[in-house]
Amino acid sequence: MAVGVVAVAVKRWTLVFLSAAAVLLVPWAVVPGLTLPADTEVRHRSPAWIGLDGLMAAGCAATSLLGLRRHPAARLTASAAAGVAVLDAWFDITTAQAGSGLAQALACAVGEAAPACVCVYLAVTDRRSRT
Repeated sequence: MAVGVVAVAVKRWTLVFLSAAAVLLVPWAVVPGLTLPADTEVRHRSPAWIGLDGLMAAGCAATSLLGLRRHPAARLTASAAAGVAVLDAWFDITTAQAGSGLAQALACAVGEAAPACVCVYLAVTDRRSRT
């Protein structure tokens, strides 16, 4: 069997697995949504947020360095950085208390949307063929 045929088969089965995972994740998300308590005390909230911000900074820095060197891996780091920025905004908003805390979280989410959008743009375009 030719190597190309094997690669196509592996990719196809990988995509089938990913499709099955997408279907199975629906009940995986619904069950905790129905059973977890609505209110929880978080003991290590600051390190969690600092960690997300640090990951986002590292992803932006790696994307910038790799992109300036025209390295194709910049698209991967851009994808990861965009995902972390969206997660950071999601957790900021969903864990904020009503009032000024929520307003601050929404303002931060707008600030996090800018690098996320830039990273998505870099991830989906091939910058090596230009300039």
